Amino acid sequence: MSAPHEAFEVHPRLAADCAELGALVLCRVLLMNDARFPWLILVPQRAGISEIHQLVDADQLRLIRESSRVARAMTELFHADKMNVAALGNVVPQLHVHHVARRVGDAAWPGPVWGAGTPEPYAESALAPRIELCRAALGLAQPKR
Repeated sequence: MSAPHEAFEVHPRLAADCAELGALVLCRVLLMNDARFPWLILVPQRAGISEIHQLVDADQLRLIRESSRVARAMTELFHADKMNVAALGNVVPQLHVHHVARRVGDAAWPGPVWGAGTPEPYAESALAPRIELCRAALGLAQPKR
């Protein structure tokens, strides 16, 4: 059984590598700090979960719906030729689902983005506008601190 929201925290590695955009019903939405790719990550707000099959049925369904919402918005916003959606967890054990909007000819095309080149953090002047663009596309409010 999934744990309540109160016990949930984003894994420190994800927190260090990403900017938080806000939350959907189930998932926190993060922006990977790599300007080479439009890259969002959904993290179900359930403590102690490392695999999709560990979520209760209702949360599994909610994850698929939220993932589809994010993928649809990213496809439109970034004119993606292909959406790469994956839950790997080989480095960060907390369940998280990557959503990468791919374009033919991007820095890693046609291979996967993992291990392709060196991440390029957003310039400070570009990060806030990218965050706001993604928040608006997903209808997210700024996260509460």
